Amino acid sequence: MTDHPTRLLVVDDDQHIRALLTRYLTQEGFAVAGVEDGAAMDEWLAGNQADLVILDLMLPGEDGLSLARRLRRESSVPIVMLSARGEDIDRIVGLEVGADDYLAKPFNPRELLARIRAVLRRQPAADPPAREDPEAPVEVFGPFRLDAKRRELTRDGEPLALTSSEFDLLQVFLARPNRLLNRDSLLDLLKGYERSPFDRSMDVQVARLRSKIEPDTKHPIYIRTVWGKGYIFTPQAEP
Repeated sequence: MTDHPTRLLVVDDDQHIRALLTRYLTQEGFAVAGVEDGAAMDEWLAGNQADLVILDLMLPGEDGLSLARRLRRESSVPIVMLSARGEDIDRIVGLEVGADDYLAKPFNPRELLARIRAVLRRQPAADPPAREDPEAPVEVFGPFRLDAKRRELTRDGEPLALTSSEFDLLQVFLARPNRLLNRDSLLDLLKGYERSPFDRSMDVQVARLRSKIEPDTKHPIYIRTVWGKGYIFTPQAEP
């Protein structure tokens, strides 16, 4: 099998930023394309495949949040959002619509590179389907079955669509059942780069995962909150 460079698509209406990121990330070994808005993104994706999309929040026409929501409905391509607005609410909304990470402008390109690599490390390898491996780890809880080799979660045999970050978070919980995990521990296990001490993205990730697996998100039975402490995953819970 022939390896190819990881393909990045930069969607940003600022020509200077597009050129800077294209040049810098190309030097780091990526294949990079840049487009200025959602229409151009759609046109590019119609004939090409991206391994990760770097998506600006403030775009002419359809904004980045709408584009991220639409991308997430149609595919599991990782999304790193950029925004000149650094407020927590923008970060939270970006993560809620399906972005894998969020970075406020202005930013150091090296930090963006670190975040891109961290997100890509969480992606399954793009290898052809392998023969069934009886030793591959499979976890079962309630009506759910998680197949780590296939990176697939099913409920009563029906596949559930999880983003890469949601899948990884569920794996972390399954590997540590009935243990209190605080936000810092979860961030360390999942991200592996510097973050703000006020980073609330983990709460958003947990809420997104709960929306996929909990019978009632207002009264979760699998991912329970211990107020002021963190979360406990209870796989033996009965719906």
